[in-house]
This record gives sequence, C-alpha cells and structure tokens, in this order.
Amino acid sequence: MLDERQRRILVVEDEPAILTGIKDVLEDEGYSVVTATDGHLGLKLALEHDPDLILLDVMMPRMSGFDVLRKLREHRIRGSVILLTAKKAEEDKVKGLKLGADDYVTKPFSLVELLARVQAVLRRTEPPADPLRDVCFHDVRVDFEKLEAFKNEVKLKLTAREFKILRLFVENPGKVVSRNELLDKVWGYDVFPTTRTVDNHIVKLRKQIEDVPSEPKLITSVRGVGYKFTAEVEGELPPEPTNPPPLDD
Repeated sequence: MLDERQRRILVVEDEPAILTGIKDVLEDEGYSVVTATDGHLGLKLALEHDPDLILLDVMMPRMSGFDVLRKLREHRIRGSVILLTAKKAEEDKVKGLKLGADDYVTKPFSLVELLARVQAVLRRTEPPADPLRDVCFHDVRVDFEKLEAFKNEVKLKLTAREFKILRLFVENPGKVVSRNELLDKVWGYDVFPTTRTVDNHIVKLRKQIEDVPSEPKLITSVRGVGYKFTAEVEGELPPEPTNPPPLDD
C-alpha cells in the first residue's frame, strides 16, 4: 500500500532503456513516477505536476537539461533536481549546481546508486506539515495534503489543477482573484493557457462544490476581472503577507 504522502518523481530521459529501468525501480519503491523523453515535455510536465524530485538528463535533443533546469528555477518550481549526465568535466558539474541542481549522477550509473541518491535528496527536502491540510467550508471538506475533497461526505473527483485553483481561493477568502493571477499561480506559465481556459476550469470546479452550479454561491464572478471565493473557511490558514502584491489587471 502506498503512503498517503507518496512522493512524486519526474524522470526526463531520452534513452528508452534507461528511462524504463529508472521508472521500474522507483515504482517498486512506492514512488509515483511521471516520464518525459525530451526537455520540452519535461518542462511542461514539471509545471503541471510540481514533482517532489526531477531526474533530469543533461544531453537531450531540442532542449538540454541545463536549459530545462534554468526554466524550472525561473518559474520557482520547488522540486529538487538530480542531473543525469555523461559529462565528467568539472565545469559541467559546477554549472549544474549553480543553476540550482541538488545533486548529479554520472553515466553509466547503477540503479542502486541512483536510488540511494534519490532517497538522500528526498530526506533532505521532506516538506513541512501543510497548514492547509484539512479545511472546511459550507458542506465541503478538503485535505490539500492528501488531495482529497468531500461534499456532504461524498468524495469529489477533483483534478490536481482543480485542487490548485481551490487552494488559491481558500488562501484568499473574500478577495477578488483575477484571471491573470490564476494563470500565473496555477498554471505557472503564459504560453498556452488563456483566460478562457480559466473560465472552463471554474465551471468544472463549480459543478463539484456548488449546490446549484448555475447559481454559484461559493465562487462568484466579478465581471471583467475574475472571481471571488465567498465561503467562510474553517481551519488553519497561512498568515497574510505584510504587503500583499497587487492583483493583475
């Protein structure tokens, strides 16, 4: 049985045999594994899944591991990164560490060694308890750590993206959250999604948590701007920043 706080690992590797071997050994240890065979897809999946750890091959076509790592840190992706590299030059290792890598493994490597490195990095980065682990509003209960939600004790089928949207609302009760802020904080990049994408996700979320989705009471629309979460939240919320940043227009 998997632990309720199962750690998520993204493996970005363009050699199929190596990718399969890594995926198998990690899943055998109980980790949730997502894979990508090139840098572009790896970056997209990292932004979508926000993994605890990324195993990132350096030498890949189209987009190198160094470029992916640079983009990850620009977008403030919190997950740790272990570089997989065939390069032995000291300057390449230093470059990776300066870009924000937590460790590196030089090819060829044994899966036993790689697993030990993975476990060591994850031990160092064990996340603190989430203050939003369990909150309630109206007749909805949400555990953001387990990613579980219930309405009248019936389990809801929310996607990871919908949990992120709901978390942003819960952290900002009574405040107007613009569509641009939702795009920035939930999607994390501004290339593919549009404000219409936000609206579609809000519609889906309302169908799950509202009593009458066509007449929303929990997530209300603010015309021309975005949305407001009007429910009274029970549970421990993070403190407000001293100088909260202004909302995007």
